[in-house]
Amino acid sequence: MSINMELMRKKLAQLQGKAEEDSVWFKPQEGDTDIRIVPSNDGDPLKEMHFHYNVGEHKGGVLCPKRNFGERCAICDFASSLWKDGVANNDEESKKLAKSLFVRQRYFSPVVVRGQEDSGIKFYGYGKRAYELLLGYILDPEYGDITDALEGTDISLTYTPRTSPGTFPQTSLKMRRNTSTLLEDTEAIPALLDRMPDFDSLFERLSPTDIDALLDEQLSGDASAEERSRETGKYNNVDTQNPVDKAFDELMATK
Repeated sequence: MSINMELMRKKLAQLQGKAEEDSVWFKPQEGDTDIRIVPSNDGDPLKEMHFHYNVGEHKGGVLCPKRNFGERCAICDFASSLWKDGVANNDEESKKLAKSLFVRQRYFSPVVVRGQEDSGIKFYGYGKRAYELLLGYILDPEYGDITDALEGTDISLTYTPRTSPGTFPQTSLKMRRNTSTLLEDTEAIPALLDRMPDFDSLFERLSPTDIDALLDEQLSGDASAEERSRETGKYNNVDTQNPVDKAFDELMATK
């Protein structure tokens, strides 16, 4: 008897659905979804993190030691040096590469997805525009504490995926007018909050030395370890107090 391909597709769909259900991340699907930001233990439901992308095989980004933890970051130093060289020499390729390595902000909030309360608390990652909008709602006395477990407010999220190459997905957020409880069964709320994933454990923290090695590999390819060490050493003592951070902030403000 030949393989029942329809059955195999159903099995695959079940596996993918289970993986999505077990994930700690909320990834919006096309259309409308209601979510609720839940109260965090430290009182900050809008977590700000800084990442470098386009480095090695870390497709999800690398935490920036400088912006997140106040430590030395060879990627920041290298990108700054590369940007200055590109400006001085009118080298667009160098500036383009520098921009791809500049640190980028990303924001995260613990949420419950309406209709999926049994899946527990997820973390929703979003960009600067959504952050500014949510911060405005939180500071607006008309809404009060939107994360309050008994009298908070749900958020209606509309997600539109990219429509063509070169475009970006669009997300709109709108506060519901009526307050509500986090769960219908209010006695179950403490247990739900206790099961919130530990945010700090969701990202791998690389030391400055680890970042050195990562940049070495990126720059030198198959070169020897000694050669790679010399390559990174050129950037470890770069003066990072230059206009690049300001230029990057201005660049990101336009997005």
